[in-house]
Amino acid sequence: WFFFLFFNRKTGEPPLINGWIPYLGKALIFRKDAYKFLLDQQKKFGDIFTVHIAGRYITFIMDPFQYVYVIRNSKQLEFHEFANKMASKTFDYPALSKGKFPELKENLHRIYQYLQGKPLDIISDHMMKNLQDIFEWKCSQATDWETEKMYKFCCSVMFEASFVTLYGRVPAADGHKVISEIRDKFIKFDASFPYLAANIPIELLGATKKVRKELIHHFLLQNMTKWLGGSKVVQARQDIFEKYELLGDYDKAAHHFAFLWASVGNTIPATFWAMYYLLRHPEALAAVRDEIDHLLQSTGQKRGPTYNIHLTREQLDNLVYLESALNESLRMCSSSMNIRISQEDFVLKLEGNQEVVLRKGDWIALYPQILHMDPEVYEDPKEYKFDRYIENGKKKTTFFKAGRKLKYFLMPFGSGISMCPGRFLAMNEMKMFLFILLSHFDVELAENKAVRLDNSRMGLGILLPDVDIAFRYKLRS
Repeated sequence: WFFFLFFNRKTGEPPLINGWIPYLGKALIFRKDAYKFLLDQQKKFGDIFTVHIAGRYITFIMDPFQYVYVIRNSKQLEFHEFANKMASKTFDYPALSKGKFPELKENLHRIYQYLQGKPLDIISDHMMKNLQDIFEWKCSQATDWETEKMYKFCCSVMFEASFVTLYGRVPAADGHKVISEIRDKFIKFDASFPYLAANIPIELLGATKKVRKELIHHFLLQNMTKWLGGSKVVQARQDIFEKYELLGDYDKAAHHFAFLWASVGNTIPATFWAMYYLLRHPEALAAVRDEIDHLLQSTGQKRGPTYNIHLTREQLDNLVYLESALNESLRMCSSSMNIRISQEDFVLKLEGNQEVVLRKGDWIALYPQILHMDPEVYEDPKEYKFDRYIENGKKKTTFFKAGRKLKYFLMPFGSGISMCPGRFLAMNEMKMFLFILLSHFDVELAENKAVRLDNSRMGLGILLPDVDIAFRYKLRS
């Protein structure tokens, strides 16, 4: 059967790596270490091959110079329908069918204008203020060294700041406690996310279904109306949902919960890795802190929990060492798989007169981690180099492979129609977190142990750490 499938390929179709296990194909070995598996297949079959993974036939395009041909064929190679089906099942809201909910998908997509341009400045300002308030609340008494677990710390600060910025403050006296309870449930749900994304029935995932239902109930209208100072982007989503009578209260709440997950599910681990790598590399920490201190001095702002710092988008963008250090950590910890689905029998034309014959329903995938760890593009790719994206004191945006300039060289947020619409806000949030942390506090690792990438989320975004690590901090004198 394996040999029949392997050799029964149409002319122009890529070689098929099918596997011996019915239905699963190569799913187990791919899940164990997708990066190593794909590199091994590239050596055997070249830059284009098809892999049978859990009932799906996925054609991988490994050559980064060919990415543009996949990305620009958005009509034949679609993404949104696949993403909507996965999200509706994962977050328990009805599929966005055109018949039942006409133009809902398009209306929600238009709302992302609130995460760009001047609206982005407004929401970033709110995030900065909320981050400072949370840091002051958590850390103002840290006159001597305080020790915490780093991932837990990043999760606590970033989750609450993002929640308050997007959905508003909980006015109750125990507002911090309420958000902490939501965060703890969120963490439990998030631990099952890779299984839900892999189409594992939620009934097989222990208490996940109960936790998801409890999380969604927090976003029912009667609860959200009590929160104060929510963002325009969330309000705009509420206004759109109200126009659809067939969308129940629970369904609307599920959409809001999905938006929260999209806002913090990858930002929290990305913030951890940015902080971890800076603390592991004293020269990087010193360079970024000097840049931060210089900006504060040049703008006449004082550092410390009792002072409010204001940063414009231009000032954030000009922190080249901070951005380079952040991009370097994203390069090392991101593992997204950019998926497209062929809408018809289709011949994908590539550079150099190459053609790939695709069948309707075939999946096409780009796996940028291969690019991010390519020694021909990035010298010593396994090493953290905080200034890798700086050249002559300015942002470096030119990278080469085989002597040719690459259009795509860093892809932690996806590509083309699947690119994360909140990427600008996410970058601002992480920069502001690090800015406040390093301007207000002395920070250092309290444990001498290596933290490695947990590969259980390969293909789904930012990888989590395999263990947490202690760090300590105190107010800078």
